[in-house]
Amino acid sequence: MTKTGRALIGGLMAASALVAPGIAWAKPLSVEARLERLEAEMKGLRGDLEATRAENDQLKQRAQQAEARAALAEGQAADASKRVAAIEAKPAPAPAPAPADGFKSGNTQIRLGGYIKLLASSTRYSDGEVATNSLGRDFYLPQTIPTGGQPSVSDTDFTAKQSRFWLNLDSTVAGKTVKGYLEFDFQTSPGTQGSQRTTNGYNPALRRAYMQIDRWTFGQDWTTFQYTGALPESTDYVGGAEGTVFVRQPLIRYSAPLGGGATLHLSAENPESGTASLASPTLVENGDDQLPDFAARLAWAGKRGELSLGGLARQVRAESLGNSAEAGGYGVSLGGKLFLNDAKSGDARVMVTYGRNIGRYVGLNFAPDAILLTATNKLSSVNVFAVIGALRVPLADGVRANLMGSFQNVDYADALAKTDIATFNKKAWSAAANLFYSPVKNIDLGVEYRHGERELVNGADGTTNRIDVVAKYSF
Repeated sequence: MTKTGRALIGGLMAASALVAPGIAWAKPLSVEARLERLEAEMKGLRGDLEATRAENDQLKQRAQQAEARAALAEGQAADASKRVAAIEAKPAPAPAPAPADGFKSGNTQIRLGGYIKLLASSTRYSDGEVATNSLGRDFYLPQTIPTGGQPSVSDTDFTAKQSRFWLNLDSTVAGKTVKGYLEFDFQTSPGTQGSQRTTNGYNPALRRAYMQIDRWTFGQDWTTFQYTGALPESTDYVGGAEGTVFVRQPLIRYSAPLGGGATLHLSAENPESGTASLASPTLVENGDDQLPDFAARLAWAGKRGELSLGGLARQVRAESLGNSAEAGGYGVSLGGKLFLNDAKSGDARVMVTYGRNIGRYVGLNFAPDAILLTATNKLSSVNVFAVIGALRVPLADGVRANLMGSFQNVDYADALAKTDIATFNKKAWSAAANLFYSPVKNIDLGVEYRHGERELVNGADGTTNRIDVVAKYSF
């Protein structure tokens, strides 16, 4: 027994002695019995103390575990808060793209479109008649207006041959985006399957067919010299033909964006010369050209309008009896459009063109490119000036009106005798007004009145007055 134990036992015996008088009646215990009892009590106290210590250790361990779990939860909460903040900081995801229209063939997306158009025309000619089934009966073509004092004639025609169909193609080839476009209608190719008396069959005619690879265009398209934005909304196939640049032909074009909405287009295009001979204004396609026509156009588009400046340089060439004649040609064309409202549903548009030996580019070849002088084997130059303007005014939802006018004047060399070019076209002008109504987005109903005049070098002239009614469904 340790010294500490003996001291504890001694203390307990002393305490017993103090209380001995109160329990004198109890049977006295031996010292050994007392010691054994005390040792048992000591063992119990020690057990309780160890149990308490163990319980305290468990509580401390649980507290530490609870603190660790709290710290972990706090860290996870902070991490979650950071994630939420990061998600909120990101812009909302864009909506899923709408399904592409058209259909897929291999890796090519194909879209179909066009329109179905019915045109009904009633025309009065002041000085004669235009041949049936000719282009002048289908749309306003100033060079076909009869002149010379023949009796006036009125004609009515219905046609659906101006209906149009196109294919738009998008492919990925060797990591490059390749676009293709094919467009045709039934207007410019003579019909061979019937006539107006029976089936009114007409052949499809190629309008445009080209492919685009990056900035390059290869194929048939509108000439780069032309600003198509000047063409007015009209029931007529062209609308103000004498005043506009209007050519579609094969070409190679490079388009370079310059920034700020500006683009520069450069092209080499199919050459062809339409010349006339003295005393014979009939145009002849020579097919003798050796150099391509070169065109350039600087185009700009902004919120309030558009601007276009085009240039043309070319060679006119003709051969006769083994001898060739050549002459240079040039042209400049300035066009633009001013939007009258934010919706761009109203606008004013104009195009002014001047050039030498560019007759086939203006007014559907109203003037010859040049005049072949067979006696001297030379080409006499021809200058043209043309202008077209139009105003498009929205009147109500789906209703708009268009006012338009166009003009062309032709100058021949002073050295030419008036008698030699007496029946050549000198000038033409026209004015028109129409009203269009679109009850739904894809349907256009319109009515138009047009007056046109043509004058020859010798002063002979003629007029035409035409009323068109049109219904068109675009798809």
